[in-house]
This record gives sequence, C-alpha cells and structure tokens, in this order.
Amino acid sequence: MTFPALNVFTPNALSGGFDGRDEDASVHDQVYEALATLLIQGQIPPGKSVSLRTLASGLGVSPMPVREAVRRLIAQKALELQPSNKRLRVPSLSEDRLKQLMMARQWVEPELAFRAVAAMTRDTIAELKADDQRLMAALTKGDVDGYMQANHAFHFRIYRLAQADLFLDMAKTLWLQSGPFMRVVFGRLGTVQLPQDHHQELIRAFESGDAAAVRQHMSDDVHEGMELMLEALKR
Repeated sequence: MTFPALNVFTPNALSGGFDGRDEDASVHDQVYEALATLLIQGQIPPGKSVSLRTLASGLGVSPMPVREAVRRLIAQKALELQPSNKRLRVPSLSEDRLKQLMMARQWVEPELAFRAVAAMTRDTIAELKADDQRLMAALTKGDVDGYMQANHAFHFRIYRLAQADLFLDMAKTLWLQSGPFMRVVFGRLGTVQLPQDHHQELIRAFESGDAAAVRQHMSDDVHEGMELMLEALKR
C-alpha cells in the first residue's frame, strides 16, 4: 500500500539517523500527522485491515514511529486493533455514534470559525479562495480525493487561526473519526450529488468581519455534510 496523493513529508526527510531526543520527537510527530491526514482524507477505508509494516512501507519510514503514532490514533478511536489477527482497521460507525459526531462538530467547528474572525487577514482570505477553487475544480472533474483534500485544507486553515488549541484538537479528533466514512459516502455518490457547501458565504462573512454569520454558515456547512453521511448510513 502506498499513498501517492499525500505530500505531508518525503521519506528522505525522515531517514538519516536522528540522534537527538528533539529530532526523534519531530519524526514521531510527522508520522502521526501523516497518518492522521490519511484518515481524515479517507485514504484508509473503513473495514480494510492494515498492518504496521504496510503503513511504514507506504510512508517510507521504519515501523517504530508508526507504532507510536498508531497508539495515539487508537486512543483517539480513529483506529482499532483487531484481537484475532493483531491488524489495524478503522472502527465501524453506528448511527448513534454518527449523530454524536454531528452534534460535537456542530458545536466545536462553528466556535473555532467564530474565534478565527479576529485573526483573519487578506492573505488568509486569498488562501481560502484558492482552496475553494481547488475544491470546485475537483467537483467538476469528479475527483473525490481532490475534493476531500481541498475541503480539509479550507476548514483547518480557518480553525488554526482561532488560537484555541483545545478546540482545535477536538476538531481534529472528530475529523479523524468521520473522515474515512465521509470518503466512502462521497465516493459512492460521486461529486455531482454532493451538497452545496457554504464556503462562499463563509468567505464573504470573513471579508465583512461578520462573526455571527461566520458561525451560522459553518454550522450549516457541517450539518449538511454530516446529514448526507447519516442518510447513507441509514440506507
């Protein structure tokens, strides 16, 4: 298994015999962020078993930092270890758990967007517009992977501005648990049937500094995407 669509880091950047403790921590963090991004963007599908060795090979690193990253992801309920064969997989998602994820996302993410208004700059707005253009181009081409990557970039570009580390970590955990299923649903529906997002409204609200509108548009955006997943799960 390889992950050519992901450019979080290059294998060469992680090899070379790190000796210091700080460098070791940096490698472990990079591997964790790479695996987290793979999950958020749905590149590790639900129900598919995968080994530590496969993940390490796909990322071009040794198994040791992957083992530590996997421990963190299991604690976040983004991965689970199967007792029968000691392989990893994305946990199944029940309707009740999906509803809980929806409620949690609709509280955390609008709050992050609301807090980001004060720190929003013209340069960041330009970057958000570029993210949204990539997203729309992916929709036009029927590129679900491209859509997932651009949507993730758009949202977390906003959330990182909020200067609320606790809420940001919560948002990352929620996306870790919902991302793989989002990718499956969107892949089955195709980009033509995806709901209209609220990114343009969000950008206009950021440009005008309307924090209340930002909060509402983000809530609507999260709700529509999660509702689509809920309907697919029920079917």
